[in-house]
Amino acid sequence: MQETDKEVLVTPGEVLGKATQVKAGRGTYVAPHKGTAAVYASLTGFRRTISPPLDSSDQRPTVEVTGHKAHGVVPEPGCVVIARVTKVTARMASADIMCVGSKSVREKFTGIIRQQDVRATEIDRVDIHLSFRPGDIVRALVLSLGDARAYYLSTAKNELGVVSAESTSGTTMVPISWTEMQCPSTGQIEQRKVAKVGSSLTQMDIDLS
Repeated sequence: MQETDKEVLVTPGEVLGKATQVKAGRGTYVAPHKGTAAVYASLTGFRRTISPPLDSSDQRPTVEVTGHKAHGVVPEPGCVVIARVTKVTARMASADIMCVGSKSVREKFTGIIRQQDVRATEIDRVDIHLSFRPGDIVRALVLSLGDARAYYLSTAKNELGVVSAESTSGTTMVPISWTEMQCPSTGQIEQRKVAKVGSSLTQMDIDLS
């Protein structure tokens, strides 16, 4: 394969071309755009377009984005992240992404969990304030790059949701059901969208190197 143009600096969410004309390579993803599918950058880095092999049945060039090593790991659609909830409103919870997979991030990335992405069933009955609270640590799936450079996150799977939370007394709570966590010190029960038992956050989950 051969590069067909010079490296151009791009940022997350930038449209790199129509999916009918180019293939998505590393550092990119495909999402709807103005009634069609487009290839977007998923990280800050340099855009490169690579020609297909002459004997390939698909003659679309591949577009990819290569980030700087200094940027470290970045969230991409389809990956699982660990985030700390910072703000909760009636329609969404905001969170700072701390880790992508087991790797800690070096830049600040903001995630948003919308009401419709909290769980897979009874979506219209979801109460954000009964699902998350500021300070909660959640495991979530990255859906896409949303508005204002914030990633849309989902906890709509059994293994996703709150993995660590403190009670009002400051004690780490333990999950007792899909929707409840309990303070072992006071016995107080609080509502949460709890991640599947066995998916609790441990030191093994985070690589801070």
